[in-house]
Parts: sequence; structure tokens; C-alpha cells
Amino acid sequence: MIQLIFLIICVILGILVYLSGALDLLGSSFVTIIGIFIVIARGFNWLTILLLFLILGSAFTSFKKDYKKRIGLVHEQRTIKNVISNGIVPVVMAIFGNYAGFIGAISTATADTLASEIGVLSEPILITSQEHVQPGTDGGISVLGTVAGLIGALIIGVSAYLLNVSPDITHSICIAAISGMIGCFADSLLGATLERNGLFNNEHVNLTATIIGALVGIIITIGV
Repeated sequence: MIQLIFLIICVILGILVYLSGALDLLGSSFVTIIGIFIVIARGFNWLTILLLFLILGSAFTSFKKDYKKRIGLVHEQRTIKNVISNGIVPVVMAIFGNYAGFIGAISTATADTLASEIGVLSEPILITSQEHVQPGTDGGISVLGTVAGLIGALIIGVSAYLLNVSPDITHSICIAAISGMIGCFADSLLGATLERNGLFNNEHVNLTATIIGALVGIIITIGV
């Protein structure tokens, strides 16, 4: 009975995501499916972490939207490709019950999203050459964006402990901060190299970064 209630909640949340305009219909449907898998495998607490990423991403995407529109950096409505590239790794980690990989992957996705959305408000440098580039350039990083990304990762780490996804607050914060920032910088490095050269697209970069974030989280857990 409780699982049925949670499944209904997943469907409702999927509808709300679609109505908010954060995702298109197919993307919202896939988010619902992902949510159902996570709830069945691990419970609603784990799903809440993923929803927190979606909420933070949507809020920071809307931040200074008029300014972003003026400089041509307003994101189009996100699609199923974005959901898969950012969400498939956390789902796999949840199914296998690996909380460190789960936190690492979502911290990476959160840090990258917040760094991208806030970083465009300052002049970034290219991660590979340190030359100044235009906001929104693939591989661009900034102090402002990095701080925003770290804050996002820390929010995920603290929330994971409060929601009993991680058993220890210090451990949870370390996983989130280290995995999130390594994954975020890996995203920028891939963007400056493979994406700028046309070998990767944005979804490939995001997927690879979340895999790296998950692996770092797992390695940190093995080391303690």
C-alpha cells in the first residue's frame, strides 16, 4: 500500500515537472519512470535527493533569466536526453544500493548545473589554457561558478545525511564535495577538449562526468 502511494506521488511529481516547463513531455515521463525505479529499489528518501537536484537546477536556471536572455544564454526546455545523461548513473547506483556512487553522481550533476548557470554572470577562463572566453563557452570556468557548484554539492551531501541516504554527515559531505567538484571540473575539461572538437556533445559530456563523480564517490568509500 505504501509503495502504491509512493508510485502515485512519482506520477504527480512528473506531471508537476512537466507543467513547470523544466522538462518536455518525454523528459518528464522518463523522470517519472526513473523515480519509480528509485522508489522501488531504495525508497522515497533516495528519490528526494534526485528531486532536490531538479529543483535546484530549475531555480538557478531561472535566476537572472532576463540577463541570460539578453546575452543569448537561456537554455531551451530540457529533454529526455538531458534526463538520461544526468539521471541514468544515479538510478544504476540506487538500484545497486551504492549510496556513495549515488551521492557522487548527483553532486556532480548539481555542481555542474549550478556552476554553469551562475558562472555565466562573470567572465570565465578556459580550463585548458586560462584564456578569457565568453560566458557559456564550453570548458569555461570561473570563481563565481565554482563557488556555486561547491555550494550545490554540499547541499546534496547534507541532504543525503538528513534523509538517511548516507550514514555519516562528515563522510556524506566529503563524498559530495570531492566527487561533485572533480566531476564538475571533468565536465569542463571534456567540454574544452572533446566537445569543442565535435567528438562529444553536451549529453556525452554530462554522462561521462556523472560516471566520474560516481566512481570518485565509490573510491572515497573504499578508502575509509
